[in-house]
Amino acid sequence: MSRMEPGEPYHRIDLEEALEMYQQEDTVVIDVRRPDEYAAGHVAEALSIPVDDLLSRFDEIPESKKLLFICEVGVRSGLACEMAAAMGLNSDNLFNIEAGTGSWINAGHPSSK
Repeated sequence: MSRMEPGEPYHRIDLEEALEMYQQEDTVVIDVRRPDEYAAGHVAEALSIPVDDLLSRFDEIPESKKLLFICEVGVRSGLACEMAAAMGLNSDNLFNIEAGTGSWINAGHPSSK
């Protein structure tokens, strides 16, 4: 079940909730890891926007969809959620997949290289 920690403008979700949301048309996964990490394996069809490039590539983020941010362990994706909220995106549409990409792939969820 998604949860919001006090002061955080986004929802924290686990792998199963992320997979359920991933399968819906109104959802986009954004991988905020470095390009070499993304190339080694990522959520299938995820957009690659490294956290360091998020502000300069903000126009690539689909504002009308639910946004699932993912990194390797949930830290950079949490930062990306904070940045997206600071840029005016609706907190109701911001989600941090806490478990990260390695856990996603190890769980057998859709992925590619």
